[in-house]
Formats: sequence, structure tokens, C-alpha cells
Amino acid sequence: MEEVVPEQPAAGEPPAGEQNGASAEEAPQSAEPAADEPANSNPVETAAEGPDTDAPEEPARMKARDLLAPSRGAAVAEEVEPEASVKHAEVIAFANQKGGVAKTTTTLNLAVAFKESGYRVLCIDLDPQGNLTMSQGIDPDKVEKSLYDVLVNDMPISEVIQHREIDIAVASIDLAGAEIAMSTKIGRERSLERALSEVSGDYDFVCIDTPPSLGLLTINALTAASKVIVPVQCEYLSMRGLVQLQNTLKMIQENLNPDVKIEGILPTMLDSRTVHAKEAVEILEENFGDLVFRSRIKKAIKFAEAPVKGSSVLKYDSQSNAANYYRELAKEVLANGSS
Repeated sequence: MEEVVPEQPAAGEPPAGEQNGASAEEAPQSAEPAADEPANSNPVETAAEGPDTDAPEEPARMKARDLLAPSRGAAVAEEVEPEASVKHAEVIAFANQKGGVAKTTTTLNLAVAFKESGYRVLCIDLDPQGNLTMSQGIDPDKVEKSLYDVLVNDMPISEVIQHREIDIAVASIDLAGAEIAMSTKIGRERSLERALSEVSGDYDFVCIDTPPSLGLLTINALTAASKVIVPVQCEYLSMRGLVQLQNTLKMIQENLNPDVKIEGILPTMLDSRTVHAKEAVEILEENFGDLVFRSRIKKAIKFAEAPVKGSSVLKYDSQSNAANYYRELAKEVLANGSS
């Protein structure tokens, strides 16, 4: 009699009793895990039973290029918020290589007139004589830090600013040696421009009083400035220097600061009683036309008295004609800037 051999299941095919799942006896056991064993403790068994909609999906596997750098598409899709623009101060240099033409008087009193109109103003005393510093009651021989340290030793300009009627970066007699000390410095013409970048956002106007020369200190002022106001005494010899100043300014525009321009020529120390003063103004207007300010700064004893008190003429005698001359000039400059 032949021995019957049970039929073996095909490879990969489960036994007959298991084709329709677990047996009835095993079903409740698989449905109810042991009390001391957490449900779905075996992820392999859970996966075999079918997809679990509650289980978190595994993150897609990263590719090598994703680890090295972000894709170009991601970079394009990501929007970068623009930085808030910072308003920078308008820098005005007061220049004329001839001395005694009221540069310092104009720098201080126009700055104070700007402040009266609600603007934040910084004055820079770039003259080794320190007249602007003295006009605010500060002794330039007693200051410990001055613009010399800023230009030569790269000290932050905020350390030499003192607060009076307006903020003022003070001068000392050391400035007389600044040009020699800066002669070997790379980018020496831009020393003041770099220094002002620290405080440019803190002010609306920066007014620079320059020495009566066209040396390195004045070149620093013209390189840092966007506008130049030229005070001119109403005399023939004073006006001759304008040609030389124009030539210097042209070289600055070509090599250092293409944006600087003459804001206007200001007739100062005008004595309207003399024929010579009237002729001088007519010569200015014939040669420079609209560049000549309509405002006129007439002679007044108040301009000599105010510095003795360490103040501007607008503070010394607020209601005087001398103070009103600079208020009118401030209106004209502001009107030109807004047009």
C-alpha cells in the first residue's frame, strides 16, 4: 500500500489554515495585547496587518545634493524682505580759501536756524584756529579729544562731539599738524567721509566749517559733502578766489566725489551804503547768475558780540536783524533742497 505524503504548499504560499488570516483562537489574542505590553509594540507586525492611517509618515530620504546646498528653486521661492532704508544727513561744506569772509559765522548761525526749524544738526569744526568751537563757549586749547584724533588716529567721531546749542565736533590746535600726519595715510582724502558714516543717520544736516585754504582738510570736507556754500565778502579781492575754488571743486568731482556741487554763493558783510559793495554784488550776479543767493548778510555788530558770549547771534539777540538774515537764508536753502 502506497504511503500518502501530504501535499507541500507552494513556495511563498502560506499554509492552508492560514490563508484566510489567523485562526479563530488566535484572533482575540492578536486583537488584545498583553496588559504589560504596549499596543503595536512590534512595528513589523503592524505594517503586515495593513496601513495605519494614524501613524506618522516617515520623512523622505534626503539626497546628497540637498545636503550640500539649497536648490535654485528654493532660493527663488524664498522672498527676502528689504531692509528699511536709513536716511543719511545732508552734508554742507562752507568753503572759501580767503579768510575773513564769515565762513564760521555762517556755519554756526545757519546750523542754529536749521535747528529752530526742527532739524537735527551737527557742526564740524575743521579749522585749526577753532573759531567755531570757541563760538560755542568751548576752549579749543583745553579739549582732550578733537577732530585731529578722528582724522589721524581713526577715533570714532562720536567721542569728540559736544552738545551746546547744536552738536559740535570740536577742533584743537593739533589740527594744524593733521595734514602732515595724514600724508602717508591711504585714502586720506576720505578720512572725514568715513568718520561721518558713524553718525550720518543721527542728523538731518552736517555743517562743516573749513580752514581758509584749499589743503587736505578742505579736500576732506569737499569729498564728504554733497553741497558747498561759498560765503563771499562783497569786495573785489574776495571774489577773485572763487575761480580757484571752482577749479579745486572740479578736480574733486572728477576724482573723489562726483556728486558734490555748489549750492550757492552767499554775499556777506554787505555794507549797502557803499557803491563798491553794490557793484560787487552785481559782478557776482553777472558771472554766477542763479547760484547767488537772494539772501544778503549785512554787516552788524551783533556778529562780533555773540561769539564773546559763546553763542550764535540767534540766541544772543533772537529778534535782531542779524538773526533774521540767517533765518531767511535757512528758508532759501531748505526751499532749494525740496525743489
